Amino acid sequence: MKAASHNASLKKMVGVAAADLVKDGMIVGIGTGSTVAFFIEELGRRVKDGLSIYGVPTSYQSRLMCYQQGIPLQDVALVDRLDIAIDGADEIDYSLNAIKGGGAAHTIEKIIAAMADEFVLIADYSKMVERLAIATPIPVEVIPAALGLVMKKVRKTGAEPKLRTAVKKDGPVITDNGNFIVDLYFSDAPDIYKLDYALQIIPGIVETGLFIGMARKALIAGREGLEVFTAGAGS
Repeated sequence: MKAASHNASLKKMVGVAAADLVKDGMIVGIGTGSTVAFFIEELGRRVKDGLSIYGVPTSYQSRLMCYQQGIPLQDVALVDRLDIAIDGADEIDYSLNAIKGGGAAHTIEKIIAAMADEFVLIADYSKMVERLAIATPIPVEVIPAALGLVMKKVRKTGAEPKLRTAVKKDGPVITDNGNFIVDLYFSDAPDIYKLDYALQIIPGIVETGLFIGMARKALIAGREGLEVFTAGAGS
């Protein structure tokens, strides 16, 4: 219980710090996940205090939370540029490449990250790693009709694929886009650049959970307080 409380306090710290990056008049990409939930809560508080923004959420979960906090929203399909996007991650390396998709929303998350003038990752220190995909699988979103083909093809990359199953219903996880998630496990850390290309050309893979060269900044709640990492510049 004490560890869980400490982890929540770290996530709240970084969520509040992320809200400091949002300025009046911005259109803001709003990610998904437990750390982002604290960001949404703080952003909602500031909107009630007069901050004028529009949010563009990455998932139904985030959309619902934004509605509950009174944050005005725009639909992702109706915008082509964002001032900033803020999202969590499952793993982040020190070049600010990341694995995302633990919440099965990485396709829309990547679209929103690509539209943003500045994409910022937020997490606690446990998410920082030297190399990606040793402890955390890489998710790919897959069109259901292509499942068999994808399961066969991804094995050629050295991955052991596993269809993600739902916890509170029978059968597989279904994304907001109506697709499956296949998690790719590796016994050794892959070359993420070559891997991402190899996965992207497999028919039926909608998007991978590798976010390579997209983040400009990461706000990390460390043991000693908030740390800011900038792409290409270290901490």
